[in-house]
Amino acid sequence: MLFKTHFALSIFFILLMFVFVDNKIGFIIFALIGFVIPDMDSKYSKFGRNIFFRPLQFFLKHRGFFHSLTFGFLMAVVLGIFFPIASLGFFIGFSSHIIGDSFTIEGIAPFWPLKKRSYGFIETGSFFESIVFYSLVFIDTLLLILLLFF
Repeated sequence: MLFKTHFALSIFFILLMFVFVDNKIGFIIFALIGFVIPDMDSKYSKFGRNIFFRPLQFFLKHRGFFHSLTFGFLMAVVLGIFFPIASLGFFIGFSSHIIGDSFTIEGIAPFWPLKKRSYGFIETGSFFESIVFYSLVFIDTLLLILLLFF
């Protein structure tokens, strides 16, 4: 999926969980950090293009370890131990990215190191992904209105 679709999907999950968290600003910040982490292993991603992440990309295959619930769970546990306020937000943002990519043709290995992959039907950058993106923007807008005014 493209960055903008991942962003819209993350906003959707952030808005769904928003009423259940106390530290709302921290939750949003760590959810947004979480949703960009999986693509750090790709030199073509919005943030992965940064030279800082090139050594990481040399050692890791895209849609491998960083694109697994295994990594997300481990990171959430580590954050939960050392910085508990960040744990839920990170896991929600990270999981939204993994859920989105599980619907793409390229798929993901959700329980890495197991090789079983989850594949979907959405081609990255396709017209159908655009429909998904605009649908998410519409739903996000409705959820935001509900949160603000009701």
